[in-house]
Amino acid sequence: MSDPRFNIVRIYLKDLSFESPKAPEIFDAGFQPKLGLEMDSTSRQIKEGLYEVVLKMTVTVKNEEDVAFLAEIEQAGAFVAENIEPEQLERILGAVCPNILYPYAREAIDSVALKGTFPAPMLAPINFDAWYDQKVAAAAEAASATKN
Repeated sequence: MSDPRFNIVRIYLKDLSFESPKAPEIFDAGFQPKLGLEMDSTSRQIKEGLYEVVLKMTVTVKNEEDVAFLAEIEQAGAFVAENIEPEQLERILGAVCPNILYPYAREAIDSVALKGTFPAPMLAPINFDAWYDQKVAAAAEAASATKN
């Protein structure tokens, strides 16, 4: 077996949307933002040894009960992953690749918020290894619940 190989081919923005449903009235209120973040990732094989990983994020910022803005992003990347054991490959696609994509998604969300004249959310760093482990555990729990 040849040596394992992992490379970034390309990182790209697949989809981005921004909504500010209460503008311009929201700008008159004092701004006490409450941030909500939903996140997921998917991967698919494009061809032998080439994979696309998409990090999907929805950032909802509320001021009291009103949605100040909502940003949705699909930050994607194409990655070469060859000669890697299946379990390792799953972790690479599920944790390593989203970790690589996250700073790009974070910057795009900050940029679009600023264009909407809101402060940048400045999302905190995420431990993608722990996040991946939680996803795997939740999937295993859901599978065992289905069997019972």
